Amino acid sequence: MEATIGTGTYGPGPQASVPDAFEHPRGLFCNRTLNLRKIQAVGYDMDYTLVHYHVALWEERAYSYIKAGLAAQGWPVADLVFDPDLVVQGLVVDTELGNVVKANRFGYVKRAYHGTEALGYDDQRAAYRRTLVDLRDRRWRFMNTLFSISEAGIYLQLVDKLDAGELPARLGYDDLYESVRQALDAAHLEGLLKAEILADPDRFVAPDPDVPLALLDQKEAGKKILLITNSEWEYAAPILSYAFDPHLPGEMTWRDLFDLAIVGARKPAFFDEQAPAFEVVGEDDAGRAVLRSHTGPLEEGRAYVGGNAALVEASLGIEGSQILYVGDHVFADVKTSKSVLRWRTALVLRPLEDEIEALNAWRGEQQRLSAMMAEKERLEAYFSALRLERQRNGAGYGPQTDRSAEWLSERIATTRERLVALDAEIGPLAAASSRLVNPRWGPLMWAGNDKSHLARQIEASADVYTARVSNFLHYTPFVTLRSPRGSLPHDSATDQAEGLEEAARDLGVDGFGADD
Repeated sequence: MEATIGTGTYGPGPQASVPDAFEHPRGLFCNRTLNLRKIQAVGYDMDYTLVHYHVALWEERAYSYIKAGLAAQGWPVADLVFDPDLVVQGLVVDTELGNVVKANRFGYVKRAYHGTEALGYDDQRAAYRRTLVDLRDRRWRFMNTLFSISEAGIYLQLVDKLDAGELPARLGYDDLYESVRQALDAAHLEGLLKAEILADPDRFVAPDPDVPLALLDQKEAGKKILLITNSEWEYAAPILSYAFDPHLPGEMTWRDLFDLAIVGARKPAFFDEQAPAFEVVGEDDAGRAVLRSHTGPLEEGRAYVGGNAALVEASLGIEGSQILYVGDHVFADVKTSKSVLRWRTALVLRPLEDEIEALNAWRGEQQRLSAMMAEKERLEAYFSALRLERQRNGAGYGPQTDRSAEWLSERIATTRERLVALDAEIGPLAAASSRLVNPRWGPLMWAGNDKSHLARQIEASADVYTARVSNFLHYTPFVTLRSPRGSLPHDSATDQAEGLEEAARDLGVDGFGADD
């Protein structure tokens, strides 16, 4: 699977093969068929897309700034400590009840924490049996990106303090969430966190030297390469120089790589509003951008602050499905660009690597669990059929058999014993599978046996998703990514009758109407 071309061992080479999309953590995963030969421009977000960070460290520092902001207001937060595993990307904050929940694709809550304690089955059912997660309601705050981890984590810890009467009595759970958000926003506005990263990028940035090569491949294949990021010039320029320039050929810099560079884009408004663009014409002594007003089309090879997507399309003479946009924010990057402009979309979901590796390692146990669940379903169906046969024979209606009530009762008891024994084996395995990746929340993309709410959002908005931009290297700029054939519940209907007969044979019975 390794090739020698590129800065790492994952670059394309003469003997390279496309990784199995169902097994390989460095794969591209396709929801909607995408022919890259038809893409004329590829746009990229920066943070957690082109440039990755050490998540626990970044979020610990963000947490510390939230904590400092609240302490400055007199809140008793000195004893709080950042817990990187308390929450994960893709959860939903319920600001009405002070919970964080994991929902399935239909919005049913499958797991919930109130403060730092998991809700028990009865409490969770009482809270959500008539309530579905609906992201259109401001009650629900979707944890779109890895940037959500610090604020959601400290929010749950503060819910404990609010319930204990340690915070101002006037606060509700929604007020508490807004206070956390304002404290984090203040840190970002003051540039505190980004200044710390710029001062020591080696500490915070997780290097991926193959990302520049992936973009260079696309550029040399004739595609326009665009940077569209909300980060301001003062942060984006030095970070891209740090992450890209050492890995580009000759004297080439990140500025040469991008046909258009747009910073301070204000996504998602960038995609549906008409903000003006300002050209970056230089830097002052502090590294701040020197700007001048710009009218007319954007010029290739230049950098801009602001602007809008319609201006990008008009300037390049391409639009809609000819443009692929790659970002890490489900709403601000992929959902809005797709719904407003019909751009093709790719979502970068870095935790996907760990998830695939964990599921691969669990594959043997999963096969055992699946086999036992299939046996359980067959036995349950056979158990129910025996009960119905006894019921009809006893009441004298419907099809009758000549098997006695005693014989049927004996078979029902035997089947029940098999089910109880099987449940005793299934239980520990099912519990362990629910703790894969994260002991509190399990896999990001699954909620029990169903797709998670995060998976549903990705399915609806992202044509392609992957863990890293550099994963494009392994597929070339000319590949057609095809979505797999979907499945429907009735696809397996033809197997059900055979399953009933197999369960009966397992118990020494040739069929439901046959004698012992």
